[in-house]
Amino acid sequence: MPSSSQLIMLGTGNAMCTRCYNTCFYLRTPGGGLMVDAGGGNGIFRQLYKAHVTVEEVRNLFVTHVHTDHILGVVWMVRKISPMIHKGRHTAPFTIYCNAEVADAVRTICRLTMPRKICSALDDTIILREVTDGETLTIDDMEVTFFDIGTIKTKQFGFSAILPDGQRVTCLGDEPYNPVAEQYAREADWLLCEAFCLYGDRAQFNPYEKNHSTALDAGQTAQQLGVKNLLLYHTEDTHLATRHQAYATEAASHFTGRIVVPDDLETIDL
Repeated sequence: MPSSSQLIMLGTGNAMCTRCYNTCFYLRTPGGGLMVDAGGGNGIFRQLYKAHVTVEEVRNLFVTHVHTDHILGVVWMVRKISPMIHKGRHTAPFTIYCNAEVADAVRTICRLTMPRKICSALDDTIILREVTDGETLTIDDMEVTFFDIGTIKTKQFGFSAILPDGQRVTCLGDEPYNPVAEQYAREADWLLCEAFCLYGDRAQFNPYEKNHSTALDAGQTAQQLGVKNLLLYHTEDTHLATRHQAYATEAASHFTGRIVVPDDLETIDL
């Protein structure tokens, strides 16, 4: 385990990306970790392998919402970990934190696509732990508070985690900031915020029609909330070669703090 916490970006792209993996990440701490979402398929195993995160290490997984680019990789994690636990190669339980809609979807997909012996592990060695708005739990060496982001679409939760060194990391999910999350996001050390595209490219990608925000919007939000570090993810994938500079420049037109625009598999020391 590292001596300090790290954010390992397993993927940084939005749902339809093919040049990078769907947005998901692993928050690794000195005493454990929390994986957040798992992308849209079994490509999650490739990303974990390339990021040097073993499946055995992942004991806690938070799923923000039921959209395919977040939940289908979760089903593959269940498929992989259930027999590993049975063979003594993975420590039980494997806990999936999620809202009630996600829990129902995971159970349904598993029932329709997997052998009964794997499904029987659900709520036994694989725990679907439903969380509620404002609920705080101890996960390894973190205090994690889950919150409803106030979406107008599919129910989605974000989280705010207090790390062992006292830093606060807040994840706003993949929709525009809603003031209902202010108490969790204001003055955060790290704010993880979606930026579907550049504001300058809004006519091409139509972020607002899809209930997403731009790098410019994210910068405005971060400045308004007084955060220290802003991390942008869930982007389109047509500007990967210039994404870091372009997105950071646009966000910096409003935000005066540090801006991180990571690539897939990049590790950020927190």
